[in-house]
Amino acid sequence: MTEDRQLLTRIAEALERLAPAEPEPIDLEAHPAYRWDSRRLAPIAFAPLDYALLTGIDAQKAACLDNSRRLAQGHAAHDILLWGARGTGKSATVAACVGEVQKEGLPLALIEVATDDLRSLAALFTLLRGIDRPIILYIDDLGFDGDFAADARALRSLLQGGASSRRSNVRLYATSNRRHIVARSMSEQDDPINKRDVVDDKLALSDRFGLSLGFHAMDQDHYVAAVASYAERYGLDFEPAAAIQWATQRGSRSGRVAWQYIVELAGRAGRTLD
Repeated sequence: MTEDRQLLTRIAEALERLAPAEPEPIDLEAHPAYRWDSRRLAPIAFAPLDYALLTGIDAQKAACLDNSRRLAQGHAAHDILLWGARGTGKSATVAACVGEVQKEGLPLALIEVATDDLRSLAALFTLLRGIDRPIILYIDDLGFDGDFAADARALRSLLQGGASSRRSNVRLYATSNRRHIVARSMSEQDDPINKRDVVDDKLALSDRFGLSLGFHAMDQDHYVAAVASYAERYGLDFEPAAAIQWATQRGSRSGRVAWQYIVELAGRAGRTLD
């Protein structure tokens, strides 16, 4: 009998490891931002860039802020796709707009979702159905190739509604380096018979976003203006020619490169950027 009880105990312990207990519920009213890991939500540190510091993307940040504010006020709002070149401020715009709305005292929350966890979005939508707080689900660097086509189709289904549809207080913001999110190259398709249908199916995903905001590489004047904005904020002196040389050495002019130059200036001056 003792051996039987020990065997049953080991079986029970093994089952508990295979099917762990449900995570403790989290207060979605208590924090400005969270992260979803396919099973649970956890609060994260949230320190967005000041909205006023975003330079050279006035139209894009204004559209994102207006939509975010409408969502936070309980009004109709869009899902947003922010697409374009790397380092041009897509992610910074999302965070800055959420931070700006929160500073206005509106109850907006941000939930980060990794691209690896897209198949669990339906479960997250279900979890959020009983939540009244306005929420932005944020996916950074969204893109689909090859085996990820199924994820693209699942995400499109969630965006357009259905059994796992969202309430109007939950919107999706995604950034991508591609305007249409998925590659259009015919050579990437597995089925050569219906290539046009496959491509159309993929492109349909980007059409599910009500707003599509393009971010492009900066020209020299906008780049220098971005450096100047950062430098003024942190009380740093800079030479435009040196800032341009910094960008030339990196082969790119963007908000990210401008910020990296400010970090360099602050470091040389023995300063921090807190």
